[in-house]
Amino acid sequence: MDGLPTILFDAAGLSQDNVLSQRTVKTAIGCVGVGVHSGRRTSLMLKPAPINHGVIFRRTDLGQDIPARFDQVTDTRLCTVISNGDARVGTVEHLMAALAGAGIDNILIEIDGPEVPIMDGSAAPFLFLLDCAGIEEQDAPRVMIEILRPIRVTDSEAFAELRPYPRASRIDPPVLEMELTIDFAAAAIGRQGCALRLTPNTFRDELSRARTFAMAEEVEQLQKAGLALGGSLDNAVVVDKDRVLNPGGLRMPREFARHKMLDAVGDLALAGASLHGRFIAHRTGHALNNKLLRALMADRTAWRVIGAEQPVAAAA
Repeated sequence: MDGLPTILFDAAGLSQDNVLSQRTVKTAIGCVGVGVHSGRRTSLMLKPAPINHGVIFRRTDLGQDIPARFDQVTDTRLCTVISNGDARVGTVEHLMAALAGAGIDNILIEIDGPEVPIMDGSAAPFLFLLDCAGIEEQDAPRVMIEILRPIRVTDSEAFAELRPYPRASRIDPPVLEMELTIDFAAAAIGRQGCALRLTPNTFRDELSRARTFAMAEEVEQLQKAGLALGGSLDNAVVVDKDRVLNPGGLRMPREFARHKMLDAVGDLALAGASLHGRFIAHRTGHALNNKLLRALMADRTAWRVIGAEQPVAAAA
């Protein structure tokens, strides 16, 4: 990452900030919103779930459950889509990032349509819902997937990799060190980097409010093709060459790199358990993030499960 502007956040108070036990929400809470791609209005409900339940989406209109796992991902072209048979749920990454950032292991997500509401384009509204519902510690150790050796995937100049991260003792909480860079032709974005240790505090303060973004010319093309029907300046940062078109501008420095890291947090949460290791990526996206998890799980010598024996699927 030499020569790139990088944000590096200190992990002060780490021992109090990491999560040692499994967690769920204390009470059910919901919201209604529009899908950024479908333009369809959907209702979403977050409900408490028992130990070792994991994260499961339930299409209430279809009566079908979809585990939030890497091996259920069926589309990554514009967002991350998970499916089970004919049932699918798209744009899961921001909600998954909020759950991972808050340390939620077990939850039932009821939704009556094919796409998670985009809200404001960030994870902050979902984090607000979790705050309102409250978080409950559960009487079981948190499941952790420890990276034992490096796994790397590439696509031309883009790459994503997971590396081991040493633990001082067997009772240490999971640590996910993250480092990511992006490089866009648009002058308003350019080359940016972001690095942090993922904890509930760093996620909330440094990533959760970063919004999804798009190029003005791409938005027009997508909408002509019947996509991005719910997109607007209220739920995305839109860039036209050297200009940010949103009247309020950016929420924070290097919001673009922060959002790409937010996306990576959500995509990596589909591992099915907390990752302990280092994530390093350049110009990664949903497809490469999912390819990385599939490559990791396909190599049983590259990882091990620590904690409760919650099933962790290996790629077929």
